[in-house]
Amino acid sequence: MPLTGIRVLDFGRYIAGPYCGALLADYGADVIRIEAPGGNDDRYTVPIAEDGSGAMFMQMNRAKRCLTLKPGSAEGREIVRRLVETADVVIANLPHDALTKLGLDHDSLSAINPRIILATASAFGSEGPLASRVGFDAVGQAMSGTVHLTGTPDQPYRAQVNYVDFGTALHCAFGVMLALREREVTGKGQCVSGSLLGTALAMSNALTIDHALNGIERQPIGNRSFSSGPPDVFRTRDGWIITQIVGSGIFARWAELVGRPELVDDPLYASDILRGDNGEELSAIMQRWCIERTSEEAIAELAAGRVPAAPVLRAAEAHAQPQVTAMGLVEPVDYPGAAGAVPVIRAPINLSESSKSAAQRAPQVGEHSDAILSELGYDAQAISALRGAKII
Repeated sequence: MPLTGIRVLDFGRYIAGPYCGALLADYGADVIRIEAPGGNDDRYTVPIAEDGSGAMFMQMNRAKRCLTLKPGSAEGREIVRRLVETADVVIANLPHDALTKLGLDHDSLSAINPRIILATASAFGSEGPLASRVGFDAVGQAMSGTVHLTGTPDQPYRAQVNYVDFGTALHCAFGVMLALREREVTGKGQCVSGSLLGTALAMSNALTIDHALNGIERQPIGNRSFSSGPPDVFRTRDGWIITQIVGSGIFARWAELVGRPELVDDPLYASDILRGDNGEELSAIMQRWCIERTSEEAIAELAAGRVPAAPVLRAAEAHAQPQVTAMGLVEPVDYPGAAGAVPVIRAPINLSESSKSAAQRAPQVGEHSDAILSELGYDAQAISALRGAKII
């Protein structure tokens, strides 16, 4: 596995930090999740197991080991020091001042181990008037302009899936891989810094470039697209489907399919941007076509015409798709006290010459504390004393 032999200390919380660590664990890194005695709050979001561990925790912390620790205590700082001596990467999605307070800033870490790589993700980065503020995914969504453009003019909507958090995790994992490669040349580690605001703006920047150069103040238009038509969500006789019609070729096939081939020569629809500008009528045409069919019938006809479309599925239906099974995306793992196997999805990429680690569940609170401390030179008596003092 590509990352066998790489040790990662994961002080991350919720998504941006932990998902970065999970991606590294998928390909062989030894990722140690460090959390407070009794477990951190992010462990218990949407509980699904008898110990209260939650759905998000299961996905974000698969294949990790867990050490409970009070890192701010004198004993905790010594344990962190020993861990850092043995580690390659530290992950912490905390503001810069919090990192410094805990001794997890890059200057403090590199004084212990010059080869250490710190991957840090915060809401607003380490510079500027908002650097000390905390924030979650929705803050990035809102400040990038996308919440304003989602929904209706009367009611903006944020995306239910935390794409800014996940995007920041991906950027940080990418940065870690670059830093590991650079370390092979220089022998030194470095700090990899990501931010929710930076990720959100990078992902939405085509819209802001449009405004900067075209001077157009876009307004929310529901599920339609500004730049093509008719991407939208449509009601069928028994449900909903979505289409994404981009490019002249697909538009021509769609127009033929819905019995309106003359639309191809209509100057109102001569380009993607014009089809976006005039998309309300295109969506109305498509809606009339869809309402006469079931979702299955509509999808089948669109697929035969090579027009991109999909059913709008509920969460309970998503994993049951034959395509998901064929791709091997879901890997059930058993977690103590859960009502059934947990359907984890690991990094959805495959390398032709390298494999992922075997699918493993997320750890229970402090499950590996004794083993990890033993690796650091603590004997059973010392470990017992640390537990008695509630350091671990």
